[in-house]
Amino acid sequence: MKAVLIDDEPDSVRLLAHQLSKYCPQVSIAATCTSPEEGLEALRKERPKLVFLDIEMPRMNGFTLLEQLEEVSFHLVFTTAYDRYAVKAFRFNALDYLLKPIDEKELMVAVAKA
Repeated sequence: MKAVLIDDEPDSVRLLAHQLSKYCPQVSIAATCTSPEEGLEALRKERPKLVFLDIEMPRMNGFTLLEQLEEVSFHLVFTTAYDRYAVKAFRFNALDYLLKPIDEKELMVAVAKA
């Protein structure tokens, strides 16, 4: 399953990529993005089935990024340090909402849902 990872923190992207390769071998990472603009470009180019998206990023948060898309045709998993956005995330049809640091078991459950 092709995935795109979008998070402004490079360490978070690396850690999530490592966790996915170790615990979710069915996930193929098509792009890792450390800015929302880069993420938008990757989403349009790669057409992933699964997206891991941070919420709080500079210049454009995760919700604003999603509003820039014509359609959301992928499974969406928010990855964030903040629980206060959970209700809003599910209004965007989020498949799951993972709090950082991401627990491996919760990650595997989220991927299995997809």
